[in-house]
Amino acid sequence: MKVANLLVAFALMALASSFATAYDPSPLQDFCVGMNDPNSAVFVNGKFCKNPSLVTPDDFFYSGLNVPGNTSNQLRAHITVVYEDVWPGLNTLGVSLSRIDYEPNGGLNPPHYHPRASEILLVLKGTLYAGFVTSNPDHRLFAKTLKAGDLFAFPVGLLHFQMNVGKTPAVAIAAFSSQNPGLNTVANAVFGAVPSINPEVLTTAFHLDRKLVEDLQTQTWTDPSV
Repeated sequence: MKVANLLVAFALMALASSFATAYDPSPLQDFCVGMNDPNSAVFVNGKFCKNPSLVTPDDFFYSGLNVPGNTSNQLRAHITVVYEDVWPGLNTLGVSLSRIDYEPNGGLNPPHYHPRASEILLVLKGTLYAGFVTSNPDHRLFAKTLKAGDLFAFPVGLLHFQMNVGKTPAVAIAAFSSQNPGLNTVANAVFGAVPSINPEVLTTAFHLDRKLVEDLQTQTWTDPSV
């Protein structure tokens, strides 16, 4: 009987282990339409790997994040992204980062979210008002005023933002839990969609006048990471 009980316990442990390890990997693209014909398919969710014997220290080195980004845009802010596509050594490591420059008195990294990563923000200089909003149904705002040396965490997939509320330029470093976190800026997606979303959808959803919606859809929406 003891042997039988031991075998049952072992079987349950093995089953639990299979559930714990059998899951889909996190996607590194917005979507992947399945194809049965390999001649019509493309390689996604990763890169071909360099021969290990040809790898050098330079593959794990990146320089240039000390250079300020160009903030001459509508948002008066700029994001310098360092993802896997510009730093190949990050491939499969599950991490990436970016530098964010903000002009004084309102430089803004607008409300956005990263579908594939959590984020930690480190303020290098300046004063930022930063926060995130939880999902339905609460929509709770978690926000703080941050100074140099402060950190703030943004959970994966949640809407968040940063704004320079100081009188001097601000700089921050954002670290992500993915080599390709993705970036969806809300205003750009809603009012800058191509082709445009039916104005009636946005009029009802945002309680806005139709003329205002149509005017917003004709404007140019800045991507701070460009």
